[in-house]
Amino acid sequence: MELTPLRYFVAIAAERHMTRAAQRLGVTQPALSAALKRLEAEVGAELFHRTAKGVELTGAGRVFLEHADDVLRRAEESIRAVRQLAGLERGSIAVGGGATATGYLLPPVVGQFRKQHAGIRFSVREAASRTVAEAVLSGALDLGIVTVPAEVPGGADLMPVASLEDELLLIVPPGHRLSGRKSFRWSDLEEENFVGFEAGTAVRSVIDEASTLAGVTLDVVMELRSIEAIKQMVRAGIGVGLVSRFALPVGRGQNDAPGLRCRDGRIVRSLAVIRRRDRVPSPAAAAFEALLLDHLKQRRTPR
Repeated sequence: MELTPLRYFVAIAAERHMTRAAQRLGVTQPALSAALKRLEAEVGAELFHRTAKGVELTGAGRVFLEHADDVLRRAEESIRAVRQLAGLERGSIAVGGGATATGYLLPPVVGQFRKQHAGIRFSVREAASRTVAEAVLSGALDLGIVTVPAEVPGGADLMPVASLEDELLLIVPPGHRLSGRKSFRWSDLEEENFVGFEAGTAVRSVIDEASTLAGVTLDVVMELRSIEAIKQMVRAGIGVGLVSRFALPVGRGQNDAPGLRCRDGRIVRSLAVIRRRDRVPSPAAAAFEALLLDHLKQRRTPR
C-alpha cells in the first residue's frame, strides 16, 4: 500500500520546513523535494509556497491536507483491523450442527477457544443436517457438523475436513426391565413406547432404517428435536429412546446411566465437519477448525 507520498506531504505541512521534515522522516532533503514535486504533478497544483523561512500551504494544499489526513487515518485503521483479525484479537465464527454437535461436541471446543481468544464472537446454529449444509454452501456458516450423506444441491462444493463415527445407544427409565444391562436386541423394543427424534431428521432416518432392517416397527409416542428433552422424557417414564453416545456419561452417575448397545448390530452414523471447497477460511475460522479437529480425534474411539 503506497502511502509514502501522503505521509511526506503531511510531515512537510506539520513542520513547514523541508529540512526539518526530512529529518523527521529520516530521508534526504533532495529525496523529499523530488517526492513533493511528483505529488504536485500528480494532483495538478502547487501544494506549498516556498518562503524564506520554509514553506506554507497553498489553498490547494490546505484542501489536500484535509483529505490526506483522512486517507492516512482510515488506512491505519484498516491495517490495524486486519492485523487484529490475523492475530485473532477480533473477528467472528459461525458454525452449525444438529443436536449432538451443538449440545455435546461444540461446547467444550468453543469454551477452550474463547479462553484463548476472548475477542472472537461466535454464532452457533442448531439445525438439521440438510439445513446446515445449505448454510455452509451459502456462506452463512463457516463450518458445519452434519450426518453424512447430507445431499443438497451444489453439494459438490462442500468439502469434508474430518469425520467421526457416532453410535446410538438405548436409554431406559429408572427401574425399567432393561435397566442395568449393557445391551439390547431390537425384539426387546416391540412392546415399548418409543421417544424419538423428529421424523425426517438424519438421525431419525438412521434409527428407522435399522429397526426396519431388524423387522421391528417402533411405537413412537413422542417426537422431539432436543437430546436433553428425550433424556428427560425417558427419565420420566414416557418410553425408551436412542441417543448419541456423546450425550451419555462414560460411567454410571447419580441421574444418568450409560446407554445400551444393540446386540443385533451397532447402530452407527457418520458425522462430518464440512466447509466450502472454494473458500479460504478466515484466520479465526481456520484456528477454530484446527482446534475442533484435534478435539474430535480424541473422541473417535467408541467406548
